[in-house]
Amino acid sequence: MSRAATSAPPARLPVIALVLASVLWGTTGTAASFFPAGVSPLAVGAVTMAFGGLLLVVVSLRRSVAVLRDSAARRWVLIGTIGVVAYPLAFYSAMNLAGVAIGNVVALGSGPVFAAIIEWLVERHRPTRRWAVSTLVAIVGIALLSVLGRQVTDVGDRLLPGVALGLVAGLAYALYAYASSRALAAGHSGRGVMGAMFGAGAIPLLLVMAVVGAPLLQSGRTVGIAAYLVIVPMFLAYLLFGIGLRGVRSSAATTITLVEPLVATVLAVTVVGERLTLPGWLGLLLILGGVTAMATARQPRANPAAP
Repeated sequence: MSRAATSAPPARLPVIALVLASVLWGTTGTAASFFPAGVSPLAVGAVTMAFGGLLLVVVSLRRSVAVLRDSAARRWVLIGTIGVVAYPLAFYSAMNLAGVAIGNVVALGSGPVFAAIIEWLVERHRPTRRWAVSTLVAIVGIALLSVLGRQVTDVGDRLLPGVALGLVAGLAYALYAYASSRALAAGHSGRGVMGAMFGAGAIPLLLVMAVVGAPLLQSGRTVGIAAYLVIVPMFLAYLLFGIGLRGVRSSAATTITLVEPLVATVLAVTVVGERLTLPGWLGLLLILGGVTAMATARQPRANPAAP
């Protein structure tokens, strides 16, 4: 029996890990909404990913170094780092402009589409029919949620720029998810890959934070919110994300993590006070249905022999 087979996670563990990570990620927009108006979304994104990335390095230093020493894995780590840097800056800016619900659903809803495109371009891997149907169902739900499901008069002209940044975040998310899966296919642990990739991304994000991050230190409240974002939806969630990518393809993983905008929208309505209409709630049900269909399917494992 091969080493990869003996170390393979239980069949449902990757799915459970991805769902738990998504629930934690879904709290980010609500937590960030409690920052004072003077705190830039760029500062929030930079501090969250930078310090979370450094924590990932600390708990997996030896494994992260091993990943960076492997030339095959290092190439994918560097590619994924581009997504790691772009994602938080675009994601938090999208939520700041378009609202927590729409920013989340556009960013995470576009992720599976971009992930499938990347897999097709690199591996010539055609999505399965089950993946296509479940993703289509979830995306229809996202369309209802973002276009018809919410009163958007309070964001006005900021909606379109917010949606555009959400799409940038979705592409960045798909990029580092795919790059992570390829580094994992080289035989490295999830913690090592996450530590190497997010540790590398922390360097430019620390520079961004040095420029725009001063308002985060203005009070104990802002420091506390930032600490929560770093430790829970960043550090803990990405450890779970690394476990999840050990057992599913990146396109399937990004579909399962559509649980995040579901959680984010519910919190946006119940905590932040954003309003949702009947089509929006229907959209939530469609997202949940799409994710459930993907999560209950047998997950194809990433192929270490893929080109």
